[in-house]
Amino acid sequence: MKLSYLWHGLPGHPIHPPLTDAAIGSYTFATAAATAQVLGITSHAGAYGWWIALVFGLIASAGAVLTGFLDWLTITPGTPLKRTATTHALVMATATVFFVLAIIVGHGHYRHGLVGTWPYIFTVVGFGILMIGGWLGGAITYVHGMRVLNLVDEPALKASAPMVTPEKEQA
Repeated sequence: MKLSYLWHGLPGHPIHPPLTDAAIGSYTFATAAATAQVLGITSHAGAYGWWIALVFGLIASAGAVLTGFLDWLTITPGTPLKRTATTHALVMATATVFFVLAIIVGHGHYRHGLVGTWPYIFTVVGFGILMIGGWLGGAITYVHGMRVLNLVDEPALKASAPMVTPEKEQA
């Protein structure tokens, strides 16, 4: 076992993507809850869920940023993969700025069970930018193939086992 497995994950099982899933899920829920509140579908509950989900998303983002940065450091400079990963990081940072603005500006509204106009706009814009960042993250994995093992004939139990095998280590 390598020490780097603690922050990079095992071969074929990186840690960064599941952490991004938690953040993206939280921000997606926040956007949906805010929209439900703004449309009058909920009475206060949408605002409470929106703000709490934004805060949880920000916390989850911290782990995603750390593991993503450590993965980014391993990419060869000057490559198309490095350019895509750098763009992905900048886009995700931009989305996070909008979510932080929504948290800060929206806190007073949240305390009264409301989603204000500017906090809602920041949330929706942040979500749109987040989708672009997710698209770029998908390109890193599915186009550039970062951290992907090509073991298509690996038995299912062996492929999903949380252990390092010689095949995974070589790939």
